Amino acid sequence: MALGPKDTDLPSTYPRTLADSAFGRIHHAILAGELKPGQRLVLEEVAQQLDLSPMPVREALRRLDAEGLVEHIAHRGARVTELSLEDLREVYDARVALEMLAMQKAAERVTDADAESIETAFSKFRKARSSDQSRSAHTDFHLSLYRTAHSRWLMRLITPLWVSAERYRIALDGQRKIDWRLDEHQQLMEAVIGKDALAAGDGIYNHLAATANDLASRMGGETVFEFRASGRAASGALHGPQP
Repeated sequence: MALGPKDTDLPSTYPRTLADSAFGRIHHAILAGELKPGQRLVLEEVAQQLDLSPMPVREALRRLDAEGLVEHIAHRGARVTELSLEDLREVYDARVALEMLAMQKAAERVTDADAESIETAFSKFRKARSSDQSRSAHTDFHLSLYRTAHSRWLMRLITPLWVSAERYRIALDGQRKIDWRLDEHQQLMEAVIGKDALAAGDGIYNHLAATANDLASRMGGETVFEFRASGRAASGALHGPQP
């Protein structure tokens, strides 16, 4: 099984250390579903498939573990992290807390340049046609909103959670037609550009709640989040029994 693109297929800006190359290719394979949840990652076998020595692959697996895509099991080695309702709830609970804060800060700090960047990202998202184009444009749009908070730490914390959430979306969507809910995304954009911090925070809460509830339902679980009217407090996002 090929593990992601070869180095020659990567953009010129892609890091070129051997560990970075291994990280990028395994990361791609996990998100693309080429490596399945729970699949063992035997160091020597992965290194052979990547045509690398074990050392950079070990470093790549360590970094993927830190991002939550790989987990190390005592006496059994590494494997691709399983998908579970418990993990889904934890990922979205953390996303709600961080992305609500990012949206509120973005609405308070947005500049004319930020607004132009957000509008450009939304236009590309709206015009995207293929599923792959839409996923990439969807990510770029959301991150353009969060970057407007001008907080390096928020971006550092949000990014790995976003990647973990994408695993669920990709794994569960399959051939299902994706509903991108463009009207909701436009409202998020307008709240930030309009400097309405309350609407921005409540908007992203309900946006994430809808996605989390849909994913949980397709995994056979119960509702994860209650929706809220504008102006409710941000606490108490999760409810329902924990597995």
